[in-house]
Amino acid sequence: MAKIKVGFGFDVHQLKQQHPFILGGVNLEHTAGAYGHSDADVLLHAICDALLGAANLRDIGFHFSNKDDRWKGISSLILLQHVVALLAEKNWQIGNIDAMVCLEAPKINPHIPAMQDNIAKAAGIDIEDISIKATTNEQLGFIGREEGVVAYAVCLIERV
Repeated sequence: MAKIKVGFGFDVHQLKQQHPFILGGVNLEHTAGAYGHSDADVLLHAICDALLGAANLRDIGFHFSNKDDRWKGISSLILLQHVVALLAEKNWQIGNIDAMVCLEAPKINPHIPAMQDNIAKAAGIDIEDISIKATTNEQLGFIGREEGVVAYAVCLIERV
């Protein structure tokens, strides 16, 4: 019987005017973007946390501290590659990833195939094993006021 585990990830970032908006490794055209120590890619951060949690390897902040200049401005696709390598060291492989992004704007649906492609390449898995969905917050709260963006992710990992 194969050993499998699931993990859950969450991330939130403030949106700032005239700041780049990177999501799933795609640079989105918008008036504001997520702000953080790295590229502030909430989708990839949630995925990293889901994978790390499933493998009982702590969290993204433990591995990529926002106090460490090595990670300042870094592409979160590189962080995902590091996470996948950590899983491989412990004999885990990714089964699938399911993610949800919550934001009012911009609309990400046209960009989802490119995000899936970026994640598949960085994680070394098939694009069919990556689901990305989006929803709004119906103009409620900090998301509804376009002050921030949130992402959730779940994953399945399998022992190899």
